[in-house]
Amino acid sequence: MKNLDWDIYRCFMSVARTGGLTGAAQALGSSPATVGRRMLELEERTGRSLFLRSQTGYQLTGDGELLFEQLQEMEAAARRVESWRREGEGATVRITVGTWIAWLLAENFPALCTERDGFSLAVTVGETRASLAYRETDIGIRAFEPEETYLAASPVGDVAYAAYRQKNAPAAANTRWVAVGEEEAISAYLRWPHQQAEGRIVATITRPRSLLDLARAGAGCAVLPCFVGDLDPMLERAGEEIPALRHRQWIVMNNEDRHRREIRTVVDRMTKLLRSHADVFAGKRPRRG
Repeated sequence: MKNLDWDIYRCFMSVARTGGLTGAAQALGSSPATVGRRMLELEERTGRSLFLRSQTGYQLTGDGELLFEQLQEMEAAARRVESWRREGEGATVRITVGTWIAWLLAENFPALCTERDGFSLAVTVGETRASLAYRETDIGIRAFEPEETYLAASPVGDVAYAAYRQKNAPAAANTRWVAVGEEEAISAYLRWPHQQAEGRIVATITRPRSLLDLARAGAGCAVLPCFVGDLDPMLERAGEEIPALRHRQWIVMNNEDRHRREIRTVVDRMTKLLRSHADVFAGKRPRRG
């Protein structure tokens, strides 16, 4: 049997960890059908039955569990080599966050990384869930506690949302709304105007960051996290908090990477920063001097 490439083993590890084809496909950026074919190929080429297949998912057989344990050792060794390599060239800590956490991190960048640190930061901004299954990123922020057993998580408080408009705008401004287009409205707060203000949306954009600019300009009301809207002197609430949108947020990282010095340092600093904003995150309006 010719040597199998690492990609098929990665695919196997993902199916084993998620317990099925759909979850593995999401983690790998593939399709369930492709993942299923690769698992059949792996079983054929190894001459072993690796899964017990059922309508509820994929369960490892004895041979499957043995292969999974061996591959975990290979993963651990590969991570140690990668960590050693990074220490030699200056590590980069990769962070994946949503639009508004990225905004807050940028506003407070010196609290995360200084000229004395031996690492740099690479920040990916997006509304999709941060995936750490194959070290696509080192640190992520999620709006729910992760179910993956290979992730460590630390809660950093609740996030509240409300509608905001230009400060001192006339009452008629409450009838006009701005929103992210329906196709890009991935998060619950982005979908809210389409569900609750249908027919009153006067402008749509493709990026959530532009909601702040449109609301400031008086284009209409925008749903924003309270830690964004309440801190902006050009905005005021167009109503009370929207309770259905409140959620807990979590810092997540891979269990086996979280003790790397540079990751631990950045996680500690991010945790301190986010918890220092706990009140405004939770919708308690700050007093301004």
